[in-house]
Amino acid sequence: MKDSYRKSIEELITKGDLRGLLKKTGELHGHFCSHSALGVKAAYIAMREFGIANTGMEEVVAIVETNNCFSDGIQMVTGCSFGNNSLIYKDYGKTAVTVAKRDGTAIRIALNPTFEESRAERYPEANALFEKLVVRREEPTPEESARLMHLSEEIAVELLDADDSELFIVERKTITLPEYAPIFASVRCSRCGENVMETRARVADGKPVCIPCSGDEHYAMKGDGIYVER
Repeated sequence: MKDSYRKSIEELITKGDLRGLLKKTGELHGHFCSHSALGVKAAYIAMREFGIANTGMEEVVAIVETNNCFSDGIQMVTGCSFGNNSLIYKDYGKTAVTVAKRDGTAIRIALNPTFEESRAERYPEANALFEKLVVRREEPTPEESARLMHLSEEIAVELLDADDSELFIVERKTITLPEYAPIFASVRCSRCGENVMETRARVADGKPVCIPCSGDEHYAMKGDGIYVER
């Protein structure tokens, strides 16, 4: 662990310091909120069970089923990211993650629908502000913005202490992981002159072109999920 670039996070996992892990996630996410805290707690459950460190070499893989705040907690605590090829995104729209080791040993952790459906009743003020400021995007007063952030932080910390079975449905399983990410050669686009991964290049007039120059359809991801864009 002494040579690990994730040493501080691994130490927090070992100590069971969920508040420390939430603070680290705040560095990525920008604030504390309930779903980032749920991501922290789910990722901690998985990493605690596996008892291994992540060096970013695909020895641990996380498969997230949503692109909401939950996923930032998963990324920070597990160390799985798009950049190190150990984060897989499935556009299911479910607050859930499967964390797996290379041997296929896996644990899937999904938000308990009973808990999710009780949120408005449990946290009425925070829920009303969230609906107004985030869902409907109404112009907030400074007091409303500050109050929502304060309540979000309170709820996030409270959830760290909640019973795992209240928050999640946990399933242990064995899965087949994709092979280690391949390394592809690059080619130069004949139009803009930029390099592009060979597998993403198109051909026009017998020469390689990148997707933007070709105007071809491609996949893109925004806040509402993955879609085809031209």
